[in-house]
Amino acid sequence: MGLGFMIGVFGVLILSHAAYSTIQYRGLLKIMEEEFSGPPMNVVLELLLGFFFCIWAALTVPGNFLSIHPESEENRLDYLKLMLFFIHTSLAERRHTLEKDSVGY
Repeated sequence: MGLGFMIGVFGVLILSHAAYSTIQYRGLLKIMEEEFSGPPMNVVLELLLGFFFCIWAALTVPGNFLSIHPESEENRLDYLKLMLFFIHTSLAERRHTLEKDSVGY
């Protein structure tokens, strides 16, 4: 396991701790019969730090971005037209089924 993965795990732990702290804080406010106006500043800082660590890990752990080759089979125009035709017919069939169910046939 690399450093980026460990930073991502640490970020998730920080986010979990911030959520737990907020739940405890709300419980304390209920006991003291005060109104909840927002999380404390340390929880907000934990959220920002955990979010930063998770985003950094998500961008560095998978590796380098790969280029999309224009000559690949999935990028051909007739393949895309076939996919659009499939999506159109699937949605039309679903709409027809919904109309049939609403009429009660």
